[in-house]
Amino acid sequence: MEAERLSSRKNPVIVRLRALAADAALRRAEGEYICDGDKLLREALEKGAAVTSVLWKGRAQDLPGLEDVRQYVVPEDLFDYASPMKNSPGPLFTLRIPPEEREPCFDRALLLENVQDPGNVGTLIRTAAAMGVDAVLLCGACADVYSPKTARATMGAVFRERLVHTDAAGAKALCEKNALPLYGAALSERASDIRVLDLRRAVVAIGSEGHGLSAELLALCDGELIIPMTQGSESLNAASAGTIVLWEMTRDR
Repeated sequence: MEAERLSSRKNPVIVRLRALAADAALRRAEGEYICDGDKLLREALEKGAAVTSVLWKGRAQDLPGLEDVRQYVVPEDLFDYASPMKNSPGPLFTLRIPPEEREPCFDRALLLENVQDPGNVGTLIRTAAAMGVDAVLLCGACADVYSPKTARATMGAVFRERLVHTDAAGAKALCEKNALPLYGAALSERASDIRVLDLRRAVVAIGSEGHGLSAELLALCDGELIIPMTQGSESLNAASAGTIVLWEMTRDR
């Protein structure tokens, strides 16, 4: 499809792109989200993600898979106005939010509860995909997976990792359905050293950077685990703790 040239900040395409980047409720209502960058666009097309439009900076590229996709070309200043990222080389593109499985089957999963930093959520989705963990469950007030910052931090894993939004009770029900124990990462005397647990078939929950897991979720856990550290060390942030957990879950591979 030939790219259409745009030149006004008031163009409905530009107005909508800025709104999608800024408004999580709009993204959910319209079932679309935004990513940027040539590498991510190529990976989205390779993984079969539903790309719906592309905004090119200066000139369009001829990429396989974009034949029936709406495409636009804008001058550099207008692109910078439309993009949520500073100094992005482009392109900016929109995708359909994929439907989630209601009762997914999996052998191991990472559960994030109230992890609000987009970089941490994106990094853990990226790491889970790299480690071959089947799913990432998201509970409570986690950063929006489909915000531009989070999606970018996944480095393309958002196109291939199974993501499930649920609540604490729903997460426990999924664990029971898949006959998996649920462990909570916690700084408590009850917690077992992560190195002595068998996490090959399990779900492990990581809490928020400031408050850890909620009492509600901890009450549903079959056990608690702790990552041993030297005396006097501060607790690890969610991305660091989650990465260690993911490594322990997949060491047998």
